[in-house]
Amino acid sequence: MKEIFAVIRQNMINQTKDALRDAGFPSMTCSKVMGRGKKQIAVQILDAVNNSLNSPESVGLAQITEAYRLLPKRFINIVVKDDEVKKIAKIIIDVNSTGKPGDGKIFVMPINEVYRIRTGESGEIAV
Repeated sequence: MKEIFAVIRQNMINQTKDALRDAGFPSMTCSKVMGRGKKQIAVQILDAVNNSLNSPESVGLAQITEAYRLLPKRFINIVVKDDEVKKIAKIIIDVNSTGKPGDGKIFVMPINEVYRIRTGESGEIAV
């Protein structure tokens, strides 16, 4: 078994859930998260915005960059059989790929054991 977790744009969660459900994968955990990737902030653009604000209440560069430090994202977590990983990854990529930074990431981890609390079943049947 594998655990797939994906971090995607917040505005893509409904399309992603629908595509996974339509492909036969309705079970998932989903949550709101804050994060950022490696892309550098364009300080020159922020300087220009900061310099264009002429009022005494103008926002400083440090405040602008702080607002962009972490961005709202959505976190999806799915546990599946080993042979389903590539299919799910393809669905997530197809739905979320815009070709621009910030589309997200998919991580795959091994799962050693799983238990269903209600019945005590373990292994793939518990998924």
